[in-house]
Amino acid sequence: MDKNSVYTLANGVEIPVVGFGTWQAPDGEIAEQSVVDALDAGYRHIDTAAIYKNEESVGRAIKRSGIPREELFITTKLWNDAHGYEEAKLALETSLAKLDLDYVDLYLIHWPNPVKIRDRWQDANAEAWRAMEEALESGRVRAIGVSNFHPHHLDALLETAKIKPMVNQILVNPSDEQEEVVAYNTEHGILTEAYSPLGTGKIFEVEELKEIAEKVGKTVAQVVLRWSLQKGILPLPKSVHTERIAENFDLFDFELDDEDMEFISSLNGKAGMSRNPDETDF
Repeated sequence: MDKNSVYTLANGVEIPVVGFGTWQAPDGEIAEQSVVDALDAGYRHIDTAAIYKNEESVGRAIKRSGIPREELFITTKLWNDAHGYEEAKLALETSLAKLDLDYVDLYLIHWPNPVKIRDRWQDANAEAWRAMEEALESGRVRAIGVSNFHPHHLDALLETAKIKPMVNQILVNPSDEQEEVVAYNTEHGILTEAYSPLGTGKIFEVEELKEIAEKVGKTVAQVVLRWSLQKGILPLPKSVHTERIAENFDLFDFELDDEDMEFISSLNGKAGMSRNPDETDF
């Protein structure tokens, strides 16, 4: 595995094994520059979403980089106010316009059970998915998937889906491995992507992680991100600091041994846990 390594999705589309996350990167110069820095550091996979409100900044950074479009993998997501057939079609076109792109490489349903549709989420997701399948067939997207879906949400979607989700992006880090969801994804040929792969920061206080980092000559962040890679999970680290952005991509010249992997997997609850998507208030 190296900086150019990819996973192959169920439909044959290749996706770089590390992505750059932009959640909480404020729209404007900060978000734009962070994406430019990520592309300069070698990232070719950028993750954004309609609700992040920084798609225009991401689009400008892509143009500034001068990197050919076909060398990049760009993800965005359908927000909770657009679960429905016509709504999803419009939302995708809005995102494409803001990104100033003809297509995105991956389009995800961001949350499975928003408050607004809690009494009919199965039907609303099915209709949104139908629009996304059509977008896939038309070439407006190259792959489709979901985010924050648990097995029962996926089971419901698969009742009507013609095309299975190719990705499920969930919160995964050593503090919360979401083993049931990851196992379901694997069983169904769905790639697991990890947002917040470094947790909420508390994980950096674990002394044993500092010892592992010192042993392998890396930072704690690099150790935890390498753990994700060796678990077969695609991490999406986010930073707005140039040095950290580059550091978080420098993961391919070391390997964690079985003992270190097992210890890191024992850190459950050290840095916060994922939300229950059926109990969110948005």
